[in-house]
Amino acid sequence: MSEKVNVLIIGSGPAGYTAAIYASRAGFTPVLYQGGQPGGQLTITNDVENYPGYPDGINGPQMMMDFQKQAERFGTDVRYGLVTSVDFNSYPFKAMVDEKIELEASSVIISTGASAKWLGLESEQRLATNGGGVSACAVCDGFFYKGQEVAVVGAGDTAAEEATYLSKICSKVHMLVRRDEMRASKIMQQRVLNTPNIEIHWNTETKDIIGETEIEKVILNNTKTGEESELNVTGFFVAIGHKPNTDIFKGQLDMDESGYLITQADSSKTNIEGVFACGDAQDNVYRQAVTAAGTGCMAALDAERFLAAKEMEA
Repeated sequence: MSEKVNVLIIGSGPAGYTAAIYASRAGFTPVLYQGGQPGGQLTITNDVENYPGYPDGINGPQMMMDFQKQAERFGTDVRYGLVTSVDFNSYPFKAMVDEKIELEASSVIISTGASAKWLGLESEQRLATNGGGVSACAVCDGFFYKGQEVAVVGAGDTAAEEATYLSKICSKVHMLVRRDEMRASKIMQQRVLNTPNIEIHWNTETKDIIGETEIEKVILNNTKTGEESELNVTGFFVAIGHKPNTDIFKGQLDMDESGYLITQADSSKTNIEGVFACGDAQDNVYRQAVTAAGTGCMAALDAERFLAAKEMEA
């Protein structure tokens, strides 16, 4: 027997929990499955200082616990588990959790987020998790390195944007580019080249990040000569892109070439009526906690209107 739910929220984080707060206050008793990383990307963010309402900043995991408690307070059924497949071809919609629990949902809100791409170094993951100086978001964490030297890895528009942003805060930005050219658009390349405190290191790969609890130095490797060098920086920003966690929706929902879900203008509506998307799963531009929360609110309101219309039809 399938379990029937009014609003199924797939994924947590600011978008999912905000959608849950709004949907539960509207009386829909939503069921939220937290996914593989409960709380989303903020659970690997040590200090959040740019979310309104926290004048002294807040620890990322604690912030997500606060979001969860608020959602549960209004009646959200928060569950640990991973939605492994969905069927949006018939109504009510169907979803499988951990390949064994079957759900029937009258509406679905997708907030599966996106995952930063990493270099794959052990030291990188360790220092990113404990707030030791490695980050995948300059806008989130750049302020902590005000007046210091930092490095940015990447050669695309994201890397160029992050390097330019950091150049306004930090004394010097070292941009580490693997080849002898950048993939960024011409205008972004020009901005980088015209910024005096950005130094580009061409044909450069990161071999290791040295430091137990915080960065001490970065070991670089020249891809042409094989020569090793050291770089003394306090911050290390990985800007090689993000991957939206949307694979299970392929073939059913419209998405762009990178896998981000496409929503209708000024709404959270996908190409399937009754299925809504919010947060980083559909946002490859802003990727901030506050914007994710805003789209989570939109998704819940859109789902509420959809369900109200369905009820009137019945």
